[in-house]
Amino acid sequence: MCERKSIFEEDFNPTFLFTWKGLRKKKQENYHNHDHLEIAFIMSGRGKYRLDDKICEVAEGDLLILNPGIRHQSLLIEGNETPSLEFFIAASDFHIVDLPRNCLPLPEEGCILHTSGELRQRISRICTAMDVENAAYRQGSYYMMKAYLVQLMLLIIRERYESEEKSAVYAFETASKKYVVEQILNYFEDHYSERISLDQIAENMYLSPFYISKIFKSETGETPIRHLIDIRLSKAKELLESGWAGSIQEVAASVGYDDAYHFSKLFKKRYGLSPSQVKRGAV
Repeated sequence: MCERKSIFEEDFNPTFLFTWKGLRKKKQENYHNHDHLEIAFIMSGRGKYRLDDKICEVAEGDLLILNPGIRHQSLLIEGNETPSLEFFIAASDFHIVDLPRNCLPLPEEGCILHTSGELRQRISRICTAMDVENAAYRQGSYYMMKAYLVQLMLLIIRERYESEEKSAVYAFETASKKYVVEQILNYFEDHYSERISLDQIAENMYLSPFYISKIFKSETGETPIRHLIDIRLSKAKELLESGWAGSIQEVAASVGYDDAYHFSKLFKKRYGLSPSQVKRGAV
């Protein structure tokens, strides 16, 4: 299995700076920024922030990633009966590939990562554990806080980069599926008059018949065999309507059917008329 390329420029050994926990009951006076990283987790309630001149509301489970240079200021929501309970963590002395020093990757929509499910629970547990550890201030407390900090930062990093990887894989798989279906469609158009089996197509494409059927139906809404039948019957109808003088057996053979009776049954079910009736109507 190929090892992922590390996203860290150096050993990942961030410095833990401080934590702060508080209920936002008043507007923050200063619109400011830092040269270190600050992470703020909204533990409960609702709040409002000015982030690089954009006003954003935050709610329980939101995570603010305040990289160095990002100007921020907490504001108040008029009539808000549930002010936000916020937990801040600060860190420095780390470097991620393709980012400035002391910066974490940001969500596509800006500085706020909206968490849910297991990720929210894990972040909440880490923040609670840091708050308890900070209050107790036991032997080795700094290193315990640093250990929690590293866990939190890695959760954020994994969420960002692994989401990108999943998106890329999904896009690749979607493109690959479309390519496979296009190849099958082209094959049907070129070889509808020949004997065709799903096993043969699958073998030629180094895929399983089940997988081919599944992706073909997901992309076109019908099975490969149903689509092939539609092509054959459409080609036969064109031939009959053109006034071709050959027999129904020859028409059937020209679109890949050895059995004229079976061909006629399929044709009548599809068009409501027998091949002979269509042929007579064309004369």
